[in-house]
Amino acid sequence: MCGILALILGDTESYTADASVDLHESLYYLQHRGQDACGIATCAQGGRIFQCKGNGMASKVFQDGKRVVDLPGFMGLGHLRYPTAGTSSGAESQPFYVNSPYGICFAHNGNLINAPALRNYLDKEAHRHVNTDSDSELMLNVFANALNETGKARVNTDDIFSALSQTYERCAGAWAATAMIAGFGILAFRDSHGIRPLVIGSRPSTTLEGATDWMLASESIALRQLGFKNIKDILPGQAVFIQKGGEPQYHQVAPRLGYSPDIFEYVYFARPDTIMDGISVNRSRQNMGAKLADKIKEILGEERLKEIDVIIPVPETSSTAAAIVSERLGIPFSNGFIKNRYVYRTFILPGQKARQKSVRRKLSAMESEFSGRVVCLVDDSIVRGTTSREIVAMAREAGAKKVIFASCAPPIKHPHIYGIDLASPTELIAHEKTREDIARHIDADDVIYQDLDDLKAACTEASSNGEITDFEIGVFCGKYKTEVPEGYFEHLSENRGKKRKIAAATDPTTATGRTTGSPSLVANGGPVNTAAADYETQQQDVAVRAKADVEAGTNGHANGTIDAEEPTGPRSPANREDISIHNIASDTGIHH
Repeated sequence: MCGILALILGDTESYTADASVDLHESLYYLQHRGQDACGIATCAQGGRIFQCKGNGMASKVFQDGKRVVDLPGFMGLGHLRYPTAGTSSGAESQPFYVNSPYGICFAHNGNLINAPALRNYLDKEAHRHVNTDSDSELMLNVFANALNETGKARVNTDDIFSALSQTYERCAGAWAATAMIAGFGILAFRDSHGIRPLVIGSRPSTTLEGATDWMLASESIALRQLGFKNIKDILPGQAVFIQKGGEPQYHQVAPRLGYSPDIFEYVYFARPDTIMDGISVNRSRQNMGAKLADKIKEILGEERLKEIDVIIPVPETSSTAAAIVSERLGIPFSNGFIKNRYVYRTFILPGQKARQKSVRRKLSAMESEFSGRVVCLVDDSIVRGTTSREIVAMAREAGAKKVIFASCAPPIKHPHIYGIDLASPTELIAHEKTREDIARHIDADDVIYQDLDDLKAACTEASSNGEITDFEIGVFCGKYKTEVPEGYFEHLSENRGKKRKIAAATDPTTATGRTTGSPSLVANGGPVNTAAADYETQQQDVAVRAKADVEAGTNGHANGTIDAEEPTGPRSPANREDISIHNIASDTGIHH
């Protein structure tokens, strides 16, 4: 699961019309989709590509917005990474870039389940070098190779759609992706089952009368908060290309094989103020609460139900559902857990130990809400059980007499193969365990799960148009929307083992925070990278430039601010490194 963005402004000539400003702002609206790494790539006059990317959250990578001024251009891509395939290496932060053909940037959300076959094809037939373990880089190179086969000095929209159709024929899995072709336009597309989300919207240009800005994102909230209207979903197998100064051109690049959004988006990942494939995430969670309340009543019966003193949500995804459970059962509601808002979402932290340690850092239990009470805790799901066990322990330490644990999602028994790194089957607490086994494992008096049919109904009933009747639910039943290649689950487990070894080999006490004894990878690249310069040095540079501007009687762009006065020529980043094929953003800004 990642967050992707693309923006092309209607005003392609003004030197103050910078796509990076809105792309940077939108990263914060999608930060919940990935906290491992992020990046922005933009395209300015003459097709020059600039980028800023690296490990960490948006505020860190972009130094609270100070680096945005170094990303000129009328169009660009944004990405937030939650790693699935590949590693947490800074080299795998996106957008990715290849210079041939035409200069292509690429941002990807999803997972390719035939990565080994694609890697072999790129090596033996396409003769393209892939430098990381990321399946996103594989897809970029498959597309680039197909586009290169046109043999043209300049391609048109039909060429792009044709190359994309060939890419779909080779790639298997689920994806939503955005791409940018230097000086030409932006491209976005979605898998044939519509598993991963993608929306498009428009707004009038603020700098050129009659022109229109176009933006794409994983969730509608990123568009709505920036004033974009007419928001609609990119459909399964559909692609859209927006040429510089043009209107969107849509094309069905692959057959529509279904319309099955990943139901986990509604359970956990998406923001409640998002509407995804016509389904209100907030309303779907209200429906989950109503159906879970009925299930609790069915399992416990009237007498045991009367024992419950309070309904308490596990913040914060489950808060909406828990409020409805309370209302429907007529049992008081309390926010008994207080969330520390300055701690990452534990589920998407890379590494089991990090998740475990973070639970108590993230939540604290108020004794007044637990002491001497029978409590029913409501959470969105139970994955490994690590978080749930810690939460139950906290409730008991706060004085709870009994703890009943209710999950808005059914038991998760199978791995997720389309871009969400849940766990391997043996790590999943519900794998080959009964409800009673799970209760004992997390030390709860009882565990109650939502039924799968009820979960699906909760989402379909929240649809505004009734178009969605099916979902990707393989994690619950083991039946996936695409055919799974033989040996894939073994490959998945091997990849996870590799990631653990890399994490274990990393010494967090070193000055650089790099993997001990091994060099840093570099991804395919070539654009100007603006994330790597040392922060202290940058601030000194800013001060020097500001002083020089004052002495010269000019207005500078210090501290990321842009003058109201219209520049007389193309703006060039003050902090930049032309680094040839190297495309790295050092986590510490230290160069060797």
